[in-house]
Amino acid sequence: MSVQMRILVVEDERKAADYLHKGLTENGYVVDQAHNGDDGLHLALSEYYDLIVLDILMPDRDGRSILQSLRRAGRQTPVLFLTACDTVSDRVLGLELGADDYLVKPFAFSELLARVRSILRRGPTRQPELLRVRDLELDLPQHRATRAGQRLDLTPKEFALLSLLVRRKGEVLSRTLISELVWEMHFDSDTNVVDVAVRRLRGKVDDPYPQKLIRTVRGVGYVIDDNGA
Repeated sequence: MSVQMRILVVEDERKAADYLHKGLTENGYVVDQAHNGDDGLHLALSEYYDLIVLDILMPDRDGRSILQSLRRAGRQTPVLFLTACDTVSDRVLGLELGADDYLVKPFAFSELLARVRSILRRGPTRQPELLRVRDLELDLPQHRATRAGQRLDLTPKEFALLSLLVRRKGEVLSRTLISELVWEMHFDSDTNVVDVAVRRLRGKVDDPYPQKLIRTVRGVGYVIDDNGA
């Protein structure tokens, strides 16, 4: 390996972290460790890494929260999730949040190494930093939204909700999916947090403009597209 690639391992179990550090180092990688979510997020945002191996279940800040923060900051560093959870919903949620691969514990190191190499061969999947739908524009790294050239004053959650809808333009997103991806919570049918948030978002994104972008699909959820009235 002519240029050593850098990997960040975020794992709260020190024995497991040391095991990964030893194995990856022996295979020619430069490896840093973080043993809690806050330290892991700090390193991921302040240093350059070719890959992050990220445990999901940690006692303070969990892996999903770290990944969401990275993607919202515009960082597209590839992420390999490690988890003891093996349900379909867990895997889908991890991939929806922007993970590149998903490995269930316990695993053989040879499998992890193969997945690491596969991800690194692909390189980071660069997503556009600027997203547009008609006259709506989102600058992801700057957390800036404008419509018809006018700055939209959005809260962090409103920006996260709008960026999710724009990234998935034309796709109807259920309230359940929105609540999981934006609020990191499982949807409760008695909670109208998504509807309230969409209503407030419309007040800023749609109400002042003749063409409406956010549509309600009754009984399903919400979609943003080019076909508004």
